[in-house]
Amino acid sequence: MRSSHATVLTVTGAVCLALSVPSATSALSTSADGADRVLAPYGQSRSTVDSGHAIVRLAGAPLATSPRTAPTKSKRVDLRSTAARSERAALAAERNAFKKWLQANAPRAQVTGEFDLALNAVAVRLGGTTLETLRAAPGVSFVEMQGVFTPVAHEDPDLQLIRGQQAWSAAGGEASAGAGVKVAIIDSGIDVSHPCFDDAGYAASPQVGDPAHTNNKVVVSRVYGNKVAKNGLGAADLNGHGTHVAGTVACNAHTPASVDGAGIPYDPSGVAPAATLGAYNVFPGSEGSARSEDILEAMEDAYADGFDVANMSLGGARNDGGGAFLLDNAVDNLDRANMVVAVAAGNEGPGYWTVHYPGAAPRALTAGASTVGHAVVRNLLVAGAEHDMAIGDFGDVTTDLTAPLRVVPDPAVTPQGLSTACDSDPALPTMTGQIAVLARGVCDFTVKVRNAQNAGAVAAVVVNREEALLTMSHNGLEPQPTIPGVMITLSDGLEVVTHDGENATIPATGTYKTFPELTNRMASFSSQGPTHGDLLIKPDVVAPGADVLSAQPAWTCEEDPCWTFLGGTSMATPHLAGIAAVVRGAHPAWSAAEVRSAVVNTAQQNVLTHPETGAVTNDALIVGAGLADAAAAVGSSVALDPVSLSFGAISKGAGSTVTRSLRVTNTSDSATSVSVVVSGDAPDGVTFRVTPGTAALAPGASTTVTVTATPTKGAAEAFYQAQVDVRAGGAVAAHGMLFTVVGQGVAAPGQHQTPPGQLS
Repeated sequence: MRSSHATVLTVTGAVCLALSVPSATSALSTSADGADRVLAPYGQSRSTVDSGHAIVRLAGAPLATSPRTAPTKSKRVDLRSTAARSERAALAAERNAFKKWLQANAPRAQVTGEFDLALNAVAVRLGGTTLETLRAAPGVSFVEMQGVFTPVAHEDPDLQLIRGQQAWSAAGGEASAGAGVKVAIIDSGIDVSHPCFDDAGYAASPQVGDPAHTNNKVVVSRVYGNKVAKNGLGAADLNGHGTHVAGTVACNAHTPASVDGAGIPYDPSGVAPAATLGAYNVFPGSEGSARSEDILEAMEDAYADGFDVANMSLGGARNDGGGAFLLDNAVDNLDRANMVVAVAAGNEGPGYWTVHYPGAAPRALTAGASTVGHAVVRNLLVAGAEHDMAIGDFGDVTTDLTAPLRVVPDPAVTPQGLSTACDSDPALPTMTGQIAVLARGVCDFTVKVRNAQNAGAVAAVVVNREEALLTMSHNGLEPQPTIPGVMITLSDGLEVVTHDGENATIPATGTYKTFPELTNRMASFSSQGPTHGDLLIKPDVVAPGADVLSAQPAWTCEEDPCWTFLGGTSMATPHLAGIAAVVRGAHPAWSAAEVRSAVVNTAQQNVLTHPETGAVTNDALIVGAGLADAAAAVGSSVALDPVSLSFGAISKGAGSTVTRSLRVTNTSDSATSVSVVVSGDAPDGVTFRVTPGTAALAPGASTTVTVTATPTKGAAEAFYQAQVDVRAGGAVAAHGMLFTVVGQGVAAPGQHQTPPGQLS
């Protein structure tokens, strides 16, 4: 039996386009070679080997067995004792030495976990590194690949990728992660009835707004728009986007979930599970648009209500006079007034010059999106073979649906050779009681599925033009089709069409599966920099944004409570807002700029892969400073302002040096000496220099260094990038990205283009 798998990218409908949810023309590839993968779903009782991850045990004894900390009979290790603290410091030094060796000798390997109680060990994502290489490291006593067992609860993959649970530990535990911090969700509202937002255990708090939509977890519920009163709209989330975003920020820790009849084998948590929330509904009702003034009013209200962080998973193309510039200003000013504002970069990628606004604001904490390799999939059963598919936003399948396939050929449509069932195509043949097999093409999915239904089909299978799956969405126009619409990959489709007339089954329930090889790839839809005009590096930093599991309002599905996977930079942004909340909670005296720098300038590098080539990339215009690292952000000791430096466009003429200032602040409690250096190989064509390169800083003190960019003789007209590292105590404490254009570089288009909608 053949079984093929592809990742699922959920694409929401036209309502959500204004919220920066990706168009259906964006998709995630499977692997570079397109090979089939047979992967065991999470939750199986047997264990398998994860060839991409290893456990490395180091020489020192862990706390449980060390002669200095091992407990006497019937006692426990006293983790608060002087001996335990001393031993933990020694073991941490041993692990840090290994990590430094790893960075120098196996840079594609990444430490994903650290242990000191039962084992003195680190978990490593291999990234192609061999076990033999790890065994050669000093101080290593044993190395083995990791197993994949029936997972325990709480193994939230989003949090693992951004080291969220390590951040909780650094901040005092999950009960302290974001405690006392208020995060404003400027979006479509929050369904407080969802267990993610249960207020049990939260202190009684003053509440603002309709009490039906607030509690001691969600303490504010406001609604905006000039048609609210006229249309009788309230603060309820009638879209689902806001509830999903809020769940990613601050869903209560370890909340059980299921999707599509499949139990999720871990209990999802928000990034800052102890934070409180405010719902600022700028998208009331089912419409997905808001005016600039609505958003600006919500931003000001959130600040006046005492919120520390705002999440704006929204955006739009820059149109002169269309409010983008002022919203950028508002974001910058609120940051100066010490409210961190996380904003989506937009879903116009791949390609440079595609960042949306207000994500282009210099002081916005702007999010790019990477992939999470997991999904709940259903299998289209044909001739004894299983083919992963994505159920679209049309009729659901509540009982197994079995019917004959009806293949509708069209040799002119490549590469599928099938009719696209658009209104401009020849009419579909009668297919009463059959499952139509069609091609993804150039019209809305709604049109395609509706035409199949009008021809008598009981379901429509859409064959993608690539090795990826999309969850097809409707375009909001009536009449909506009511039959199920599902998508399968190109290779599966080319096999399915050979079974014309044979029975196929669309099952009623799904299966949770993981796809490790598809994790940490930049999402193809994620918008890229530079920004127009000022040529800034955006996004600032990346977080998981494709196939993110989070909460949904109860009305959106038959399961209670309701959960779903969504994709977009909208889904990446709340990860950053959640990290900012944890950092703010751990360091309440820090400014918004210092919190923002902690999130950006400690990001993981050499982790993310290019959305098209699959190669590891640190291109700052695609990934910013890298993949967010919540634990490193909480432990940050140096802040940079600005978080990156753009030198604009530099002419090719002699003497065309451009100078920028970079402020470096010691945010730790101890005096330190810092050195600021341009790291790595300088790009051919531009020379970057830093003066002065060193400074001694008291706690809270700052110094300003000058960074210059000078084109070399004969420099090509192009983009140029580099990086500055700030070293403190012998280690890199922060890194910032540098960017300039020589000559006209890659010419920017005059304006962003409006997303094309749900084109298939």
